[in-house]
Amino acid sequence: MIKEKIEQASGILKEEGIDLWLTFVRESEVTGDPSLDLILGANCTWHSAFMIPADGKAVAIVGSLDETRIRETGGYEVIGYTKSIKEPLVEQLTRFAPRSIAVNFSENTCLADGLSHGLYLSLMRYLEGTPFASRLVSSENIISKLRGRKSPEEIRRIHAAVELAEEIFAAVSLIIKPGLTEKDVASYILKEVDRRGVETAWERELCPSVFTGPESAGAHAGPTDRVIEKGHVLNIDFGVKVEGYVSDLQRTWYFRKAGEKKAPAEVLKAFETIRDSIALAAEKIRPGMEGGAVDTLARTYITDRGYKEFPHALGHQVGRHAHDGAGLLCPEWERYGNLPHLKIEEGQVYTLEPRIVIPGYGVATMEEIVVVHSDGGEFLSQPQRELYLV
Repeated sequence: MIKEKIEQASGILKEEGIDLWLTFVRESEVTGDPSLDLILGANCTWHSAFMIPADGKAVAIVGSLDETRIRETGGYEVIGYTKSIKEPLVEQLTRFAPRSIAVNFSENTCLADGLSHGLYLSLMRYLEGTPFASRLVSSENIISKLRGRKSPEEIRRIHAAVELAEEIFAAVSLIIKPGLTEKDVASYILKEVDRRGVETAWERELCPSVFTGPESAGAHAGPTDRVIEKGHVLNIDFGVKVEGYVSDLQRTWYFRKAGEKKAPAEVLKAFETIRDSIALAAEKIRPGMEGGAVDTLARTYITDRGYKEFPHALGHQVGRHAHDGAGLLCPEWERYGNLPHLKIEEGQVYTLEPRIVIPGYGVATMEEIVVVHSDGGEFLSQPQRELYLV
């Protein structure tokens, strides 16, 4: 997969009109650069430079003790050094003779901002007196496209993570009942995660998030001692990591009161509105659309049915992290900056996760995952079509 992403990066460089992408790092196990998991899949110790050109073979300049490990990744011509990276760095830049060099810094996305200020100062010192010091630009567009455009192998891994999370959702549906606490449900899910030998998609304290009934702590809080009661709507936000890629799904249950054969009309209406808004967004999403336009479709569908708009983006990208890539399906709010205007691309993977608060009951929400194709969104998850009744 590393070779897939390096080849893909070269194509993106051509699109962007940039000659070379330089990722400059050190002690990456400690300080980590968000791009290394895509283009290297290993760590390095001393000052290291990973060069991917628009044309030609990628080159890695690393400390001599790291040479063997980096060579084993299979994606680079590896050059080792002992005393200083400066000479081989300048030598390789001179060989490539780039007119523009994308470097790992960004004001707009943290996923392209791995270059610390100290590393930047070191890099500028190494390039002092060369023409390359004035040719540095941000690599954010390259990284955003590279993270967003999922290769077939990446799609396979995300799908595997989705399927495993769905298995665990099915298992929890068999044991969930009134009288259990949010923590009880979370503990059961985490035991299932451990039994399968995988990790949660984000920190275990918050994954899964379990929230039940009205006035619950909500999705971005950890499970509490709050007891599930009849008449509650309960939601679980959960995902797992498989082969370095994650899923991020939400499902909704209703706990029937005595004598109820189905959920109350207001609960059912809210659930169906969420379900249908997700289906609409998946049907209409296309490469070339702005993310804000897809958000507007789902948001308007919900508000036209008399509900308040949900207080967050419709969806985010998924990949190596639950929140991955720069593109976002979001409204034109100040907090989102230019993100509503970024164009959707084929191969990107998004969540679709609107929500409706149901007074007196809880929250109706689902979170599905789609991959973007030329003719719409393909669900990687099995969409929840009916409200789960307990």
